[in-house]
Amino acid sequence: MKLCYSAIGIAVACLAPAGSAGQNAPASDPVIRRIQAEGMERSQVYRLAQTLSDSIGPRLTGAPSLKAGNDWLVSQYRTWGIPARLEQFGTWKTWRRGLSHIDLIDPRVRSLEGTMLAYSPGSAQPLQGEVTILGDAADSIAFQRWLPAVKGKIVLMSPPSASCRPDVDLQQYALLATLAAIRAERSAATAGWTARIERTGYNSRTLPAQLENAGAIGVLTSTWSGGWGVNRIFRARTERAPMFDVSCEDYGLLYRLAERSQKPVVRLSAEASWQGVAPMFNAIAEIRGSEKPNEYVMLSAHFDSWDGASGSTDNATGTVTMMEAMRILRTVYPKPKRTILVGHWSGEEFGLLGSRAFAADHPKIVSGMQALFNQDNGTGRVINISTQGLVNAGAHFTRWFSMMPPEVSAGITLQTPGRPGTGGTDHAAFICYGAPAFGLSSLDWNYGAYTWHTNRDTFDKVVIDEVKNNAVLTAMLVYLASEDSQRVGRERATLTDPRTGAVTPWPECPKTARSWEENTR
Repeated sequence: MKLCYSAIGIAVACLAPAGSAGQNAPASDPVIRRIQAEGMERSQVYRLAQTLSDSIGPRLTGAPSLKAGNDWLVSQYRTWGIPARLEQFGTWKTWRRGLSHIDLIDPRVRSLEGTMLAYSPGSAQPLQGEVTILGDAADSIAFQRWLPAVKGKIVLMSPPSASCRPDVDLQQYALLATLAAIRAERSAATAGWTARIERTGYNSRTLPAQLENAGAIGVLTSTWSGGWGVNRIFRARTERAPMFDVSCEDYGLLYRLAERSQKPVVRLSAEASWQGVAPMFNAIAEIRGSEKPNEYVMLSAHFDSWDGASGSTDNATGTVTMMEAMRILRTVYPKPKRTILVGHWSGEEFGLLGSRAFAADHPKIVSGMQALFNQDNGTGRVINISTQGLVNAGAHFTRWFSMMPPEVSAGITLQTPGRPGTGGTDHAAFICYGAPAFGLSSLDWNYGAYTWHTNRDTFDKVVIDEVKNNAVLTAMLVYLASEDSQRVGRERATLTDPRTGAVTPWPECPKTARSWEENTR
């Protein structure tokens, strides 16, 4: 192992790549060897990931598929002889997605690529109307004068892109002048549109309601990720008018037709229904400790997803990593020294709701936590772990890594002491208490451009070998943390602002929202 330094001066330990000088010797611990054999030779990663992605599908908070997935989790653990349960932590409005479609009717016929946004209102019958562009008003008073013009129409509420070619494509083929022109046009369009919305007196969250109140029968957006054919699919902000996100290419088509007074007409089919209020659950499984049952090593991954595709890399991969690690541990390490828990959290996409609720509801587990390992950024092999501002945690990781086979641990950068996470994923729900909770950060695999919250987050994007390695790595970390003769220390580093050098406080744990109403205030 060698010391490196990050861009902001944090010391990091870099594990040498496989086959390089100074590589760790092969693991001698028989349990470590059995973990590797079980995870690599008898893996269930493919079966679990395929079922979760293709059969259960996306797991939107409040959708029936999330509860079906929760039940599947508990059933899987019980078939492996691992006690599992659902813990209710709140309630949520239940929304069921039905069939949806968007078609251009005039000036020509074309089926458009678009997705009804989560929680969109539905319509008993297809809706048809002329497409219009959000008005470019001088100020909020002028916008109010313009608003009646949307009655009976479908409103475009996003800027178009000058080109739907990804930057990597433009950089490869375009002349420098062409590349500069397209980038300038994109930048100007984004800035101009931001100013246009600001002048309405509303923002992108509150504006759709104003449009439907003025009589708009539908609202269209386009949240292009910058990748070929990829859009981010989030949630609607209307009560009566259906909202769709439209592909970059088809949105540009509609925008150009409307901009040039060619009167595009679109038909929306939008089946969706609200079905009351239902409980929200976390799925918890446990292998009880034999010597220190009140000390805990925890596996962690959020289970909910957005529903533009299948939720495969966000976060079926993290879910399956933890499931497979638990299966391996139950097989080769059935009587751990410390209690091993796994948490599959709901509501992460709305602010870590499930994990924050669990931490608040289980202070004894938080205080007795030896370590928590969370994974939530795609299908890639783990390449980075921060010790989250805990000054003594690095020594434990260094020792644990030294006991692993090189092909499992090689290439991981250990940031010490790092900084505590403040949000974004579920270990932040525990590190704010000072508990030793760590994120297992993965190789990108174009996660940001192609699969994070997009219409392309599907099973084929899962790299099975990488997830298998992550499950084996996680199982080894859990085993070594469970057997460690010492507790992972909670001494906190002094945090400073890297720009000013001023001392900054440890992140506080916020109050947990436990309902749709509390979360959307």
